[in-house]
Amino acid sequence: MTERPGGYRLGIDVGGTNTDAVILDADLHLVAKYKASTSADIVGGISDAMAAVLNSSGVPAAAIERVMLGTTHATNAVLQRRDLARVAVIRIGGPATKSVPPMWTWPDDLRQVVSAGETIIDGGFEFNGVEQVPFDEDQLTEFLDLLANSPSGPPDAFAISSVFAPVSDAHEQRAAELVGQRFPDSTISLSSAIGSIGLIERENATVLNGTLTTVARSIVNGLNAALTDHGMDAELFFAQNDGTLMAIDRVLQFPVLTIGSGPANSMRGAAHLSGLSEAIVVDVGGTSTDIGVLASGFPRESAVPVEIGGVRTNFRMPDLLAVALGGGTVVTEDDSSDHGVKIGPASVGHRLDTEALCFGGSTLTLSDAANVGGRASFGTNSDIGLSSDLAARSLSEVDDMFESGIDRMKLSRSDQPVIAVGGGSVLLPSELAGASEIVRPDNFDVANAIGAAIASVSAEIDKLFELTDGSRDAVIEQAKSEAIDAAIATGSDPDATEIISLEELTMAYMTDNVLRLRIKAAGPLR
Repeated sequence: MTERPGGYRLGIDVGGTNTDAVILDADLHLVAKYKASTSADIVGGISDAMAAVLNSSGVPAAAIERVMLGTTHATNAVLQRRDLARVAVIRIGGPATKSVPPMWTWPDDLRQVVSAGETIIDGGFEFNGVEQVPFDEDQLTEFLDLLANSPSGPPDAFAISSVFAPVSDAHEQRAAELVGQRFPDSTISLSSAIGSIGLIERENATVLNGTLTTVARSIVNGLNAALTDHGMDAELFFAQNDGTLMAIDRVLQFPVLTIGSGPANSMRGAAHLSGLSEAIVVDVGGTSTDIGVLASGFPRESAVPVEIGGVRTNFRMPDLLAVALGGGTVVTEDDSSDHGVKIGPASVGHRLDTEALCFGGSTLTLSDAANVGGRASFGTNSDIGLSSDLAARSLSEVDDMFESGIDRMKLSRSDQPVIAVGGGSVLLPSELAGASEIVRPDNFDVANAIGAAIASVSAEIDKLFELTDGSRDAVIEQAKSEAIDAAIATGSDPDATEIISLEELTMAYMTDNVLRLRIKAAGPLR
């Protein structure tokens, strides 16, 4: 084997159907790629993907300097109610917020698994950072006494939120200090570091973060062991919801920020492979399709709260439309539909290579229709036994679903370029209404893993600022500086970090002159 210089990156993305791995060189050119069905043992499947892509690349393990991972592990843990930590929820907002208790809107089954106790204690701030109600330490001490004597044992984690904590986190910090003294082995999540303005959604995101800490530790420990087993002394990063990276210490602090990383990876990979920074991305997998919008090369963020497993949150997430449409989607005849067929929502998922007709199985899927309709050519069975009429009607229904999804995500009536990525993107035709062109970049099938490997580092500031005469420009510059400093603190190159988005929101319902700023800074890994 010929020794190669270092600087290689290994990107891995674990989806519901496939696990993809790629190796990129120092110039971010693809060296090798690997795709396999996702296994029930997530860490074991990742380790196998590492071994396979290394073997096919000729790159020595010692030359891998960075490993980037995007995974649905956290999302699946919430959806399936498994491996979740028990969280004690502390809201600092009494007496004003007692009408809506913590976790009031959570699904009952999830709340029963997660909650180790909930309380509201007096405290909190006004929007301008002035203390609203003094922080009542005695109330907190009483709650901690109850938890210490609970027959269920101490909580695994604490989630602490306070009224207007993004403006002033003093009460949250004091509560964390007291909790840490009493329960030194529990992890503590503060809402001021996770969500934005909006108490209930921010509190929900903080509780989700706390309950995912066990999952985060498990997968981080497994990945570190896999790196050692494969002889890699590489930095390990996780992809997060906005298409950027965070280091291991931040993953253990903020595991909730990895939810939504899969679609974000695909969008960043689509931008890298196509060279387009403004486009619609259609990412088609084996089970579902995610449709999103690229803005300045990054996923457009959702402007409204996002539900995760039935829980309403407000931390940053990509603005996505999920459609039950993929290569493994089951097709059935249905005379009541426009084209006489029903598409999904059932899917054979990762069993595509055994259950689809084109692989000798007995289930009619969209992959079979694509083969007969001339959009794809793969599988082991050349005699599918599917009529061209049924295939054509199925693909016509698929085209309608794609066009409807693209139209829903556009912000204007003008046609826009569409980038097709994902292993199931062979389902897209060469033309679609609303698309100025369909771009199919090379290596589209592993865009998600490439997106993880090329990702940069970012940070976002979302704060309220009280304005005085002539202070607007100074306030914006201050917020920009805070965003850049935060990105650098998470690993961004100080010489290449820049502001990539700035949003000003006037708080019309407040009597004083208040400006809400959402600013994101990003840059390459240093």
